[in-house]
Amino acid sequence: MPRFDIDPDIAKARTPDTAFYTDPQLFGEAKKKLFAPSWQFVGDTDQVRQPGDMVPFTLLADYLDEPLLLVRDQGNALHLLSNVCTHRGNILVHEPCSSPHIRCRYHGRQFHPDGKFRSMPEFKEVLDFPSPADDLARLPLFQWGKWLFTSPGLSSDPGHFLGDMIDRLRWLPFSDYQFRPDRSRDFSVKAHWALYCENYLEGFHIPFVHAGLNEVIDFGSYTTELFRYSNLQLGIAREDEDCFDLPPGSPDYGKKVAAYYFFIFPNLMFNFYPWGLSVNIVMPVSLRETRVAFRTYVADESRYDKGAGAGLDRVEGEDEEVVEAVQKGIRSRFYRHGRYSVTREQGTHHFHRIIAGLME
Repeated sequence: MPRFDIDPDIAKARTPDTAFYTDPQLFGEAKKKLFAPSWQFVGDTDQVRQPGDMVPFTLLADYLDEPLLLVRDQGNALHLLSNVCTHRGNILVHEPCSSPHIRCRYHGRQFHPDGKFRSMPEFKEVLDFPSPADDLARLPLFQWGKWLFTSPGLSSDPGHFLGDMIDRLRWLPFSDYQFRPDRSRDFSVKAHWALYCENYLEGFHIPFVHAGLNEVIDFGSYTTELFRYSNLQLGIAREDEDCFDLPPGSPDYGKKVAAYYFFIFPNLMFNFYPWGLSVNIVMPVSLRETRVAFRTYVADESRYDKGAGAGLDRVEGEDEEVVEAVQKGIRSRFYRHGRYSVTREQGTHHFHRIIAGLME
């Protein structure tokens, strides 16, 4: 098994051995070591507007594949629960609904909206029942504005992953952001999930792959800032192109910011444009397939599809083409490692350093 050894000096470092992208065992290990300790995007508070509302979903279907249930209780508190009955493992809720309690349709076991066991028919003779094991598992739920996150590993600090993005963008008008299902979609990419992330993490390819984006972004002013488990690529607008109206309290006040591209390790992309937000969730399916969910939140309809945030479907198609070509290339017997551009690939090097630390 190859060791992960990414030199901290980007000028000396080599990329991971291609086994990381081709070995089924490493693909499985990444589930436990990279994804389980992370914080994952689970949607927004508008999904459960009224007391009693509950929405089932699967966290990273086909990979973590964890059935979960988002609930707003009668006291207006939010809970994120396992959607698996503690009696025989049946899925509890199959579609969005409203109810004062959770009931399993298999044998009638009931739970309170906070996951606490409520009742069970034909169980009077069972000893030491109920116990805490009969409650539904509760997952941590972190809220930023209307957006919700959870950590399936139950133990990591959300601030280590999300704190720098939150600090940078405290001035955002959170109430203006509205989810637009008509402008949200999923894409299937025939490539390893990490290759898709690596492509996102460097602006190096923009002049070569994204002609349209290159016309509105000042590539010479493009910068990357590194944090603990996240990073920011700051896109500066060319003259007369659409940019944020930054308040004096913003640390970027005075800059013509066209886009904030935040990456949250290992698989979340928060792309803030003057018109709103595109959340990209990278979901591993197999060694050679990844599903990418684009979730669109519009804050200013009049600015939609302008500037750096224009033509996102076209940009996605351009990225898919090059990433799928890399997927074919990394299987070659003649390629094992690459090197990094010191000035343009800091984000990719940082990503590989985190992977190396956690995988080892």
